[in-house]
Amino acid sequence: MPSQRIEFPGSQGDTLAGRLDTPDTPPHAWAVFAHCFTCSKDSKAAAHIARALAEAGVGVLRFDFTGLGDSGGDFANTHFSSNVADLVAAADWLRTHHGPPALLIGHSLGGAAVLAAAHRVPDCVAVATLGAPFEPAHVAHQLGDAVHSIEAEGQATVQLGGRPFTVRREFLSDLAGQAQEDRIHNLQRSLMVLHAPLDNVVDVDNARRIFMAARHPKSFISLDGADHLLTRAEDARYAAAVIAAWAQRYLAKAG
Repeated sequence: MPSQRIEFPGSQGDTLAGRLDTPDTPPHAWAVFAHCFTCSKDSKAAAHIARALAEAGVGVLRFDFTGLGDSGGDFANTHFSSNVADLVAAADWLRTHHGPPALLIGHSLGGAAVLAAAHRVPDCVAVATLGAPFEPAHVAHQLGDAVHSIEAEGQATVQLGGRPFTVRREFLSDLAGQAQEDRIHNLQRSLMVLHAPLDNVVDVDNARRIFMAARHPKSFISLDGADHLLTRAEDARYAAAVIAAWAQRYLAKAG
């Protein structure tokens, strides 16, 4: 399946790096993938899901949020709302240059972002989340005791995934101001919630709360034996195959 590097302007004016995975024949639909917190477009989950959808005839844009991966900008200046705006910018670019983004997929905090962004992407008919928190503020747990330093001093350097990141007070205040339950209840898109029962980063109860808040049509898939990051290739491939099969029903209607 062809895969090409692309660039587009992000919500803060920085150049964002993306990768476009496409079928060998013209795509019958287009999707955008949002990666997990401090991850990148090249994570195993992102790569496997994009390729599986491409094999099913769907073109996928996966990209790095501002300040992460190959994208420009400073992570310290970002927050959940800027991630959502980056996602909308990616959807706008895809619509302008290739076709309407009918499917939004997000992993972990990226899952929360697609739930928040869907109402700003009018072409979107289906949303899939993997290991997503019910509330974006859940990600603050990953900051540990540094939260106190951030609140007291305005910012702190936090080790996430073995790398240092500067997190500012604005990041925390932005997380606290999200009306996520209302967004999920008023999603008005087909929803698939995928979550690992043994996820030790985002507890599976988050999936239950997302599912209960959403209206039909909605589906839940248990990723048995998987971890939060879908680090085993077979888990990422399974999630990809399920999303690809589920999405066809709704993408066909959109087309």
